[in-house]
Amino acid sequence: MDALQRRVVIDDTVQYKLFMIQSDESASQQTEEHFSHLLQGILAKVAPLLIQYIWQHQSFSLKYYPEKGGVPAYIGGSTQFGDNVEDEWFIVYLLLQITKAFPELAARVEDNDGEFLLIEAADCLPKWLNPETSENRVFLHKGELHILPCPSASSPVGVSKDVVPSVAQALALLTTHPEACRASPKISRALMKRLEGYPEKIRLGLHRAHCFIPAGTAKVLAERPDLVAAAVSAFYLRDPVDLQACRSFKTFPPNTRVLTTVTFTRCLYAQLHQQQFTPDRRSNFTLPPRSHPHYKAHELGMKLAHGFEILCSKCRLPSSDPDALVSCNPQWKGFMDSLKRNGYFQGELEGSAHHRELMKSAENFFKQSVASKSSVLSPGEEILQLLQNCSSFSLEELKKQESELPPEDSDSWLDITAQDLERMLQERGAGRGDVGSQNFSSTRQTQQHVRGAEERNKETEDKEEEAEVGYSLVAITQGMKNFLNAMSSHEGAELPWSSSTQPFSFDPDSVASALDQLLGSKQEELDSDDLDDEEENEQEEEDKNNEGLSGCAEINETETLDSLRRYMDQMDQELMSTNIGQSFNQLSYNKADLVNGSPQPSATNSSPTVEGVEETEEIQPLDVDLNLVTNLLESLSCQAGLAGPASNLLQSLGLHLPPNSDSS
Repeated sequence: MDALQRRVVIDDTVQYKLFMIQSDESASQQTEEHFSHLLQGILAKVAPLLIQYIWQHQSFSLKYYPEKGGVPAYIGGSTQFGDNVEDEWFIVYLLLQITKAFPELAARVEDNDGEFLLIEAADCLPKWLNPETSENRVFLHKGELHILPCPSASSPVGVSKDVVPSVAQALALLTTHPEACRASPKISRALMKRLEGYPEKIRLGLHRAHCFIPAGTAKVLAERPDLVAAAVSAFYLRDPVDLQACRSFKTFPPNTRVLTTVTFTRCLYAQLHQQQFTPDRRSNFTLPPRSHPHYKAHELGMKLAHGFEILCSKCRLPSSDPDALVSCNPQWKGFMDSLKRNGYFQGELEGSAHHRELMKSAENFFKQSVASKSSVLSPGEEILQLLQNCSSFSLEELKKQESELPPEDSDSWLDITAQDLERMLQERGAGRGDVGSQNFSSTRQTQQHVRGAEERNKETEDKEEEAEVGYSLVAITQGMKNFLNAMSSHEGAELPWSSSTQPFSFDPDSVASALDQLLGSKQEELDSDDLDDEEENEQEEEDKNNEGLSGCAEINETETLDSLRRYMDQMDQELMSTNIGQSFNQLSYNKADLVNGSPQPSATNSSPTVEGVEETEEIQPLDVDLNLVTNLLESLSCQAGLAGPASNLLQSLGLHLPPNSDSS
């Protein structure tokens, strides 16, 4: 029922909340003032990172939310990241930096998958922590991951896994026992590995490409580089109705195209580059031959111009002045003061060119992240407003700048070879392989390779590489045996690296007691008269049936065994006439005489039995290990390097086989 009451999160959307961990008895107005002051400081802290960032769909924004429904007041927001999941993880990095700079805050973050931070560290989580028991338990505090623990024998601190703590209870526990709530080093390392590279990763995630675009588009992108995301999304999600506006190109005429540098994110560039599109003949967009050195620039510019035209065709020029929105906002002055205190303007003199650029970026950021939603213009309206303000641009000046453009970035990162994919998969599963290989370390020590004396050095290197990837035929057979012989719980099979050290225990008495309570057949629930009547009836029935039961049980057991033997013998006889046995590898051993109690070899000749029935070939025992390895290797070969049941099973066991180098 609790799961049904949870608020549904929109797909590809991340929600984040910043709570005060110290309770304050002040009035609601004072609390709101305090949060407003915190909000200004937070935005000033993260502004240098956000101003140059290009969001896929929606930007990072914060606003004050009063207390409601038992949830304390907080600062929060939501961001739809669309196809670029890096936006979501960049927000996680921002929240870690905010809680580190403001230790009185604790952050909660989740998306439509729930606690996606725990999903990233799924291999390191304790057994009791799952989607049903993780609600209101995961926080970011002081730049670290915190998880409310479950009470145990070693530490009584925590909340039972069967109880869903309220946000207020969780914050109180986080305040009183921060060390006990801190996530384990393994979980923290898994999260930090995902965030590795920030903030330098922001710059590395950008891609600069040359594009032939209309002059109006070039001027808009010069003022607002982040609007490229809206244009790419409009082109990427176009429909036939949108393309009707691209027949005439009233806003961005193609005859004004100039060569300029456009900054994309890698996700946006890939979406634009991989789209196959032919422009309408009525649009006057012509492309040079594919052999032309600037063909890619013409194609990218054509697609981008279509996106901008689609955006502008859906809106009209707004009548309000956007500058008035910034200057009239009561939070603008406090935001500017916070920027000055944090050294955002880098000591630049007011009125200088660099100071004006920083001021313009700060205004754009303020309008996107601070201003109320009702005052924010749509991307198309912003484009039309910018075109109106910069209507006096010179086409000749833009043409002159073509010769001064910096070189564009290489897009070789779009092409991933099989070796690159294998390396990324190995890096991703490195932790699993290390843990899984521990279970088979003793087995690998028994693996020996026979080589010549001249190849001893090479043998040592091969063994080291083999140990690194966990490749051992003996380890495969031993791992499968351990996996099949392991006792698992009702939740599924236990993998070799499972964090659980306690085997699944089954208490028959407790199960029987639970069934008695469920069915209402416990003796203490019956009346005394009923008990007497039942005892008499049961005694009479037992006296009558005891004599026949013992004999029937022996007869039934004998008949069952005889029937099973006849059934198995019949199956053997039927299978002997087929070729199924030839698909298995059999053990080869020397047979002794019948006098010694061993069967005689009869691979080719048949011998009469005691009843006179001619018996065919004797069934030889199978080499289970050899058949297992052979079938697994054949399955891997049929997969041709792709994912499949054999590779998935071996990966789950922590075993990594090298690619097949045998072309045959």
